[in-house]
Amino acid sequence: MFDSIIIGGGIVGLATALQLQRAKPSSKILLIEKESQLARHQTGNNSGVIHSGIYYKPGSLKASNCIRGYHQLIQFCKEEGIPFDLCGKIIVATEEKERHQLDILHDRGIQNGLTGMKRLTKDQLREYEPHVAGLEGIHVPQTGIVDYRLVSEKYGELLRKHGTEIHLSEKVTAIQENEVITDKGNYSGRLIVNCAGLYSDKVAAMTVSPMNVRIIPFRGEYYKLRKEKEYLVRNLIYPVPDPNFPFLGVHFTRMAKGGVEAGPNAVLAFKREGYKKTDVNLRELSESLAWPGFQKVVRKYWRTGFGEIYRSFSKAAFTQALRKLIPDIQSADLIEGGAGVRAQACDREGGLVDDFMIFETKHAINVCNAPSPAATSSLAIGETVAKLALARL
Repeated sequence: MFDSIIIGGGIVGLATALQLQRAKPSSKILLIEKESQLARHQTGNNSGVIHSGIYYKPGSLKASNCIRGYHQLIQFCKEEGIPFDLCGKIIVATEEKERHQLDILHDRGIQNGLTGMKRLTKDQLREYEPHVAGLEGIHVPQTGIVDYRLVSEKYGELLRKHGTEIHLSEKVTAIQENEVITDKGNYSGRLIVNCAGLYSDKVAAMTVSPMNVRIIPFRGEYYKLRKEKEYLVRNLIYPVPDPNFPFLGVHFTRMAKGGVEAGPNAVLAFKREGYKKTDVNLRELSESLAWPGFQKVVRKYWRTGFGEIYRSFSKAAFTQALRKLIPDIQSADLIEGGAGVRAQACDREGGLVDDFMIFETKHAINVCNAPSPAATSSLAIGETVAKLALARL
């Protein structure tokens, strides 16, 4: 009998286990991951940005957990010797209509406790990024870069060191009250914690009926700048995001492991773990297309969606989107990069859930929407879930 069984070995599941272990060292914890390694999916395929919390509505779970998690992450990296760089970023308004949204972002940053932000004129933007084009912007000094795989591996190392069992290459197939059934065995736990990411709704549905949200997988595709063109980007350059769409738009990111990424777009993945255009799972695709909420999303955002799809298949269109920020970028400067898949919760009414979503049932705690900035926020999310868990253990 385990005190807690955690399903999912991404950064959120690992951080939750770590916070449970810290809060109650005598607790007997099992973490189950279906892949042969930790942090295989969302964690291992993101851009490695340490988010400041400027985007998120004050008082939301994203805002509170991002700010708290930011400081915990920085402290953790310092203590464990994990390299990171608080290089800062600029958010750039390239059109007149974006100035108002820039004002909102600046106000949110202040409300969320950020200090040292600077409003930038057109000329001041170029002091930070000499090749950028924009009407005005914001410099956010707290933003940084880190390798979240290294962070996750350290979480796992500490968990094993202090007695947490981690089972890799083991898939959960069913949950019956307080028993977790996998393809390799059965385990009893006083509490089950679902941090299954792209399959968190599937795991939640083993204990919840009806499920009123579904994970819709959105693939984000990246290009990389050729080595000789990396001088065009000093650190991180972001556009002003569309307030009605829960994605940040194509941007430039200097990577912790070297190089500069450009992207991502956001297109429906035809498979929950579909990192290539050719990755298709007909059952999973049909489930996404049949979900009433996603059908409403398509009707609402079809113009935006077609633009994202067009950029997915047209390098010229992708380049054009990037040139809004850096006009000197040419198609020949870009080489194909990787891709990540975002587990985006969509409710039955057609809402793309913007905040983190954590809900409890009799035997389980379910983390069912934890996209960006979940990696930055991981220790704070883990702390939040651990508090819920310890109140029941």
